[in-house]
Amino acid sequence: VQLIESGGKSVQAGDSLRLSCASFGLTFEATAMGWFRRAPGKEREFVAAINWSGDSTSYADSVKGRFTVSRDNAGNTVYIIMNNLKPQDTAVYTCAARLWDLSSTGEDYRYWGQGTQVTVSS
Repeated sequence: VQLIESGGKSVQAGDSLRLSCASFGLTFEATAMGWFRRAPGKEREFVAAINWSGDSTSYADSVKGRFTVSRDNAGNTVYIIMNNLKPQDTAVYTCAARLWDLSSTGEDYRYWGQGTQVTVSS
């Protein structure tokens, strides 16, 4: 199983960015996907998640209304669109996979990607 993130880069505050996470080796349509992030010197934190069918999502309060998670089961890919980025969104963003139902708890996820760096400058 592989999860490969892409799309991270350095942007200015207020910009938008779309991250992708491509899945290989999973029965993707049976898999809930989560996005987590780790900022320098901080613990990993939950960002967003989407269930296997895409009809249920969950967001951290800090990103609610700015970030949108979606998935393309035909393409085995999950996305997160991040709008109105803030310097405090600077982190390594990682996608994770688990069966069926979404979760905001990292320990519930079995598979993890390597992450992609997002840097937001003020």
